[in-house]
Amino acid sequence: MTGTNPRIAPDLVRRTAPKLADLTDDVLFADLWQRPELSPRERSLVTVAALVALGRDAQLTGHLNRALDNGLTPGELAEAITHLAFYAGWPAAMSATGVLAQVTEPTR
Repeated sequence: MTGTNPRIAPDLVRRTAPKLADLTDDVLFADLWQRPELSPRERSLVTVAALVALGRDAQLTGHLNRALDNGLTPGELAEAITHLAFYAGWPAAMSATGVLAQVTEPTR
């Protein structure tokens, strides 16, 4: 499996923890993200929701960009974050809103 799929894991991960990078590329994105039971758009929404709820802002930037590429709009992502404020906590939603702003309004 290793080396046969597109490289998605960041170079820092590849240098520091090469097996984690291989698993990211070969299992997470080449297998799990390709399963037909959920569309890429649905997987992005689930992933963003989990990252917001867990306060994983470092990973959120990349997955917000992926969500936009997978057809979610900035308005839909903002609405999901607003909805999550009541389930995941206000601080998590406020932090995620800042990340969303950086992703969708990079020149501000």
